[in-house]
Formats: sequence, structure tokens, C-alpha cells
Amino acid sequence: MTSHRGWICFLFLTTLTWAQTEKPAVPSAPPKAPTVSHAAGKSSDAETVARDAAVITIPGLCDRPVSSKTAADKPAVECKTIVTRAEFERLVDTVAPTIAPPARKQLATQYGMALVMVGKAHQRGLDKGPKFEELMRVARISVLTKQLNESLQEEAGRVSDSDIKNYYDKNEPAFQEIDLQRIFIPRSKQAAEGKDKATDDAKKTEQGSEEAMKKVADSLRARAAAGEDFDKLQEEAANASEFKGKPPTKLGKIRRTSLPPTQAEVMDLKPSETSQLITTPNGYLIYKAGERDTLPLDKVHDEIVSTLRSQRIQAALQAIQQSATPELNDKYFTETLPDSPGQTPAANRNAPPVKSPESGPK
Repeated sequence: MTSHRGWICFLFLTTLTWAQTEKPAVPSAPPKAPTVSHAAGKSSDAETVARDAAVITIPGLCDRPVSSKTAADKPAVECKTIVTRAEFERLVDTVAPTIAPPARKQLATQYGMALVMVGKAHQRGLDKGPKFEELMRVARISVLTKQLNESLQEEAGRVSDSDIKNYYDKNEPAFQEIDLQRIFIPRSKQAAEGKDKATDDAKKTEQGSEEAMKKVADSLRARAAAGEDFDKLQEEAANASEFKGKPPTKLGKIRRTSLPPTQAEVMDLKPSETSQLITTPNGYLIYKAGERDTLPLDKVHDEIVSTLRSQRIQAALQAIQQSATPELNDKYFTETLPDSPGQTPAANRNAPPVKSPESGPK
């Protein structure tokens, strides 16, 4: 590999992104794709190819930039670029480690065309000058940021069995399940909600409807605590509110994380115990607890690993961000930035309007 290939990978990724978003015009004669060894697309044959054997060959593309005089002195057949199996597999491991073997041929073709574009960029001198240097500086920041994120994720993913067990023991309530029944009572009658609420009479009607439904909810809660059937009580709630539809009463096994924070108290109910009336923006809820059990560790193993990994990544990123805080020059960012097109210049925004000659006092 020559020195000019050191930044090829980044340009290659940029080229791939561009190729997916742009739709170039169809050329009259499509360029000939680089020659790709069939071993790159067949995993069964790939192992028979030597590590230093060519898997991509690009005739006519010099592997290193040469002067026109030197290029003219050499036969055209000697000017070619070769990518060996070792070089290509190193590229795959860097930019697409999970790519399926059949897709490697397409990747090789795209990479080969990216090398052709780089060669043309060299010929035009686009790899020199302050703009190129600044782009490479920004590219380096992007690559290092990506590598740091990958490193943090790798470190955070090293979760031991003891870490998992400790988290499980300390957060056992989070893995409890409880069989729940529920009654929903709308805040007001549905017929009242459809009326015009602008008039005083309408507002009084709506207020009376809400007070009536609150009494219904209190009554149903008392009857639920006394042991009456939840399906029967839910039907009465729907009839009293003229609610269309019948909400289900049997929710099955529910975990604490499945409930809104305002309803988490339900998880503390004892078997056969009924909750107090819970007020929500849409109405009232009544819960009744059934059997409770705790999920075994093997059932929540992957969930705990994911939770610990996320917590560690978040903690690591927070520590990095707190280690140094960028400070911005407020004077520059609030006073000296150019105005957007169509905006009044900042210096004139507080100035009085200028009257046209035709507009005098009337």
C-alpha cells in the first residue's frame, strides 16, 4: 500500500454515501468496472487464495501518483493498481465487518471505483491546499469520535455474571409481575363532550357531567373493593358515561416498567386488594391485584445486560463531557454573525421604520 492510501477508507465511505443519495446521469458508455477475483464472493473458495494474491486489479490506474513524463516513459500495461486479499480483508474488517460473503463482490467493485476517483482527484491536485487540509482535519475528528464511541461500547459490553446477579438482586421489584384487572370510567359523559363548550350553559352541563361521573367512579370503586365482578362494573361505567366500546378488564401479567409512573403504586397491592381511585386526564382507573411472581434470572439476563451496558455508556459519555466544557464567545455568536437572507440586518432591527416620500401624515 502506498502512502496516498492512508486516507482512502474515509473517502471510500463518503463516496458510498454519495452514491446512495445522488442519481447521476446515465453515461453513454458505462465505465469498465475493475477486475474482481471471484474468490471475494465465494467463501468456500476464498481460503484457497493466497494472502498476497490480487483480488482487485485496476489496469491503467497507477498505484502512486507519477509525473506525466515518467508515466509516458513506462508502458501502459505497467500502470495498474492491485489490492491483495490481505488488504481487502483489512478494509472489510474496518468498514463492514458484518457484511455477508456474497456482498463482498459488490463492496470490492465500489471500493475499486472509489480508488479510480481518488486517482483522478490526485491528477487534479485536489489533495493539496488549505481546503483539503481542513477537510482532512475534520475527517480525523469524525473518525476519532466514532472510534471513541465504539471503544466505550466495547468496554460497556463487558458485563460479568456477577454484575448481572448483583443487579438482579438489587432490583428485584423491577422483575416482579402481577396479574391485574382494571376498570376505566370516563371523566364525563361522551354526549356532553360533543356539545359546544363556549356558552355558559354548556360549561355548566359539562361540569355537572363530570361531577356525576366522579360519583359513579366512587361507587364503582367501593363495589369493586367489596368483590363485585369487574366485567359487570366496567359495563355499568360504559353505560353511565355513554362510552362507545368496552375496555378490557383483564390485563394479564404486568410489570412495573409497563405502567406510567403515576400508576406504579398498583404494583404494591397485595393479592385480591383493590386500588384507590386513580385520576387520569381522561377519567378514572380502578385496579385489582391477582397473583404475583418474580421472573427468574435466566428470563431477564439479556435485558439486564442491555440495561447495564446503556448505563455504563451514559456514565462514560457524561464523564467525558464534564471533563471539559466548551466556552463560546457570546459577542461573536450573537452580534457578528451575518444575517440570514430576507432578515433585517441586526444593526437596524431596533431602528424606527422609514416612511416613503408618498406617505405623509393623514
